[in-house]
Amino acid sequence: MPRKHVEELEAVEVPTGRQDGAGGPVVVKLGTWLDNVRKRADRLSAERRAELGALGMRW
Repeated sequence: MPRKHVEELEAVEVPTGRQDGAGGPVVVKLGTWLDNVRKRADRLSAERRAELGALGMRW
């Protein structure tokens, strides 16, 4: 996945600190998140690595 890839997700719950009280779409920089997780894989717990692996994470 390219680093600049973003996903727009619909918030199920209102995020804490939101002033307008509205849910609505939330932009997630998924490519950046994946890149960061891969770079920090050695610092993840075994449980977290297993959870990501079960979701199909390619290291």
